[in-house]
Amino acid sequence: MDILIIEDEVKTARALGKLIKDIRPEATILGPLQTVRHAVEFLQANAPPALIFMDIQLADGSSFEIFPLVRVSSPIIFCTAFDKYALEAFRENGIDYILKPFTIETLRRAFLKLDSLKSALAGESSLPFDLSKLFSLAKKEDYKHSFMVFGQNKYQTISVKDIVLFALRNESTYILASDGGEYPLQMSLDEIVRSVSPDDFFRINRQSVINFHFIKEVEHYFARKLLIRLKVSIAEKLFVGREKSTTFLSWLEQR
Repeated sequence: MDILIIEDEVKTARALGKLIKDIRPEATILGPLQTVRHAVEFLQANAPPALIFMDIQLADGSSFEIFPLVRVSSPIIFCTAFDKYALEAFRENGIDYILKPFTIETLRRAFLKLDSLKSALAGESSLPFDLSKLFSLAKKEDYKHSFMVFGQNKYQTISVKDIVLFALRNESTYILASDGGEYPLQMSLDEIVRSVSPDDFFRINRQSVINFHFIKEVEHYFARKLLIRLKVSIAEKLFVGREKSTTFLSWLEQR
């Protein structure tokens, strides 16, 4: 039984691996993988593991950035210090969601849940395929389709189809719309990333979440950065840092 650990804290990953071996001595521990980029590369190049333990906050971003870039058919047990990601976790093949610091009893319950699913699906084809079908039922898109903004003494809604960019400026968040309008928004970029479809939006850096449909072209830039040119004109230049460039290009290729 191959079990992959995706976790950016090496000490935590080692402790998790030890607990897993205490419960399932026959398991082969793979990893840990510490970044979104390394996780995507591994999952693209290798057969699906029987199970994945996945931290949500990785060294180069959120583990939810993995799923638009590569098909993940393995069941996943999410591990995190926070419970605010639970709904999104169960959209992505999550069979359980355990909070740090976890104990051997917490892991035992998670493995019992996995075993129950395997028993329920006995007689069907391989577990990862069946779990993929099972959890696809829970992936009904409940991402936001529009945002309410206030400007010029009135409220209005802006469809996500008309949003070029979410931008952080001077600690305030703005929507940059296709008609050239700029609207303040009372949400953080972290909240926005969780509320819009990862098929359409990508966080290219700390200040910008970009809409795929407004990307005109991407150029290589100094220091292994990428420069994004849009179909519409905006004031700032948009760069993808070298630590995210591979992941971003893979996301573009998957569209």
